[in-house]
Amino acid sequence: MTDVKEKPVKARNGYKALVLLILALSVFTLFFVYGCIDASSSDEASALFITSLVLFIIAWIVFPILMAGLKTVKPNEAYVFTLFGSYYGTLKDEGFWFVNPFVIANDCRKNEEKDEEKKKTLSLSIGVQTGMPHSTRKTVSLKVQTFVNGIQKVNDKLGNPIMIGAVVIWKITDPTKAVFMVDDYKQYLSNQADSVIRNISRLYPYDDMSEDESSRETEMTLRGSSQEIAENMKASLQERVESAGIEVLEVRINHIAYSEEIAQAMLQRQQAVAIIAARRKIVEGAVSMVEMALDELKSKDIVDLDAERKAQMVSNLLVVLCGNKDAQPIVNSGSIY
Repeated sequence: MTDVKEKPVKARNGYKALVLLILALSVFTLFFVYGCIDASSSDEASALFITSLVLFIIAWIVFPILMAGLKTVKPNEAYVFTLFGSYYGTLKDEGFWFVNPFVIANDCRKNEEKDEEKKKTLSLSIGVQTGMPHSTRKTVSLKVQTFVNGIQKVNDKLGNPIMIGAVVIWKITDPTKAVFMVDDYKQYLSNQADSVIRNISRLYPYDDMSEDESSRETEMTLRGSSQEIAENMKASLQERVESAGIEVLEVRINHIAYSEEIAQAMLQRQQAVAIIAARRKIVEGAVSMVEMALDELKSKDIVDLDAERKAQMVSNLLVVLCGNKDAQPIVNSGSIY
């Protein structure tokens, strides 16, 4: 189907239409009562009685049909109408209106019951809308809505299996496109969001494992640059759902972790990297302290040490400063030689 342009429905005030319908029905009913009174005064059915009877029957047939044209539009909702299979128009103004009684409001939630069954069996489906009760209304909600992505397993840039989940905040901006351009706009958004999250996640590593500090600062990772990556997801998702009249307001990553089968190994690796980095800092500090101690001893002429004694002193100081346990000093009460 080609792109459908939204056009407003020419609707009239529903209260005035309701009053006119009730008045018209009352007039025909009174006319029928008057015809019955006139017929009761004569033995044969008069032309007035037959006419009032016909009009009374027609009125009660037409009245329910015209009542079908009364529509109530709540705030942040819209009706999308078709007339004999063709697009008729969209009613977005809130209030009580009267429209062509032969138009049909398209059931935009016709697949909701089927979606409920899918959500029970497909826990990884992104199409889980929070706080939405089951409904069979034929209106399109224009409210801001939320989809919570179930945690799904994907591979990052390095091939490591990770568990990732996201929240998609969205709303309908063009209800006409949402009804006619896709079969089920919520399921369409669900499928597209699931695909986008998987594809974007494969472009980045979970964490930077390189030893180069400069590359760690420049390369984006899922753990360290989640906000920037979420913006990329939002832009990509918006491009895909634009044709369905959907606006993506925000995408947020709400869960990111290594998969269970490698989580323990990766945790040990991260601990090892942290220990090595801490030890490096300790060694750098210890060397500077030893250098300072030797310089102070030499500058103040406290003791004159030869190369062998300096090496022994450096060794002892490094053991004390770099050890992970408190050193037990041994006091030499005799000659140092």
